[in-house]
Amino acid sequence: MGVLTRLLDRVGVGSVKGRDLYRRYGVKPSSAHPGWPEETQVLHVPGGAVGLRPVVKDDGPEWARLRRNDESTLRAVEPTANDSWDEVHTVPSWLSVVDSLYESAARGASVPFAVECDGKFAGQVTIGGIQHGSLSTCWIGYWIASPFWGRGVGTAAVALGVDAAMMSVGVHRVEATVLPENAASISVLENVGFHYEGELVRSINIDGQWRDHFLYALTSEECPGGVVSRLETSGRGRRDS
Repeated sequence: MGVLTRLLDRVGVGSVKGRDLYRRYGVKPSSAHPGWPEETQVLHVPGGAVGLRPVVKDDGPEWARLRRNDESTLRAVEPTANDSWDEVHTVPSWLSVVDSLYESAARGASVPFAVECDGKFAGQVTIGGIQHGSLSTCWIGYWIASPFWGRGVGTAAVALGVDAAMMSVGVHRVEATVLPENAASISVLENVGFHYEGELVRSINIDGQWRDHFLYALTSEECPGGVVSRLETSGRGRRDS
């Protein structure tokens, strides 16, 4: 047994999987926060091989480039930025974002994933607002870069995120909010199995305006085998054998 292996065993990262995750992300798995850090299985869709992994600081250049390129689309659907789009989307800004996301994950409040498609950074899926106990709920948020639109990548990423939330984090209910006119995002949610529950009036400030949002939700009783399995059964995705 090597020195690093003995060290990781002492800090509680005794499994091969745990040691590998620690080496990759510098975070040890903890029973206090199930599901973090983890990498999901890969789901093959027409757009490519899609998987989720923890965000890392090295994602910064591609994150900034893709989001700057998609400014007009993202500004219209995301919470209002405090500064100009270009100022917010720099590599130094991303480093601060990652620090904040890892701090939130360490508290058990969230699981921040990067989306990979054929090994390329393609967007983000975030599981947030995690509550255990009698509520056992969370929300899921996501964005997919435009080069990966329209070929099942978004549906695969959200499906993998929901399975991570329910099967690894262990929540019973996952919620998502979406602008009424965002047909593409609504289609993703409905393809995964979310159902419409109602409308939240002036709930989030989007591009400087308070906007109504549709509330969608999915519970574990509705997908006992997981949503990825359901996509696979319906012929809309294939996992590695």
